[in-house]
Amino acid sequence: MGQGNSFKKGLLLGFLTGGALGAAIALLFAPKSGKELRKDIKEKGEEYLDEAEKYVSQAKVKAVDMINEGKKRSERLIKDARDKSDQLMKDAEKVYKDAKDKVSDSVKFGKESYDQKRDQIKDAIKAGVDAYKESKHTGE
Repeated sequence: MGQGNSFKKGLLLGFLTGGALGAAIALLFAPKSGKELRKDIKEKGEEYLDEAEKYVSQAKVKAVDMINEGKKRSERLIKDARDKSDQLMKDAEKVYKDAKDKVSDSVKFGKESYDQKRDQIKDAIKAGVDAYKESKHTGE
């Protein structure tokens, strides 16, 4: 409960208590017989007791409502956090997969390029050796 709620509660209890004391003092100074005075005090006391019970009952209901609302908000926050966490994990997995695919493609392309260059070099060496052999044969 916030500080404002406790202030309101204290203020209301102060009014109830002050009202009860004021009514009792007014009854004491009123020109009535003892029997009438006791009857009035009893009625006013019961009236203020009923008001106090009503206030306490309402305060309990409000407290339960606040607790339930707090639970609902907490559950929503937890669900939102889980959803965001799940989405972040999915995004991270996608980024990882994309990066892995790019590396795989680069390695594959690099290997193909290497194999092609190797074959070209082999062909060039073979052509050079063949040319050398042929020039040796023709020069003899």
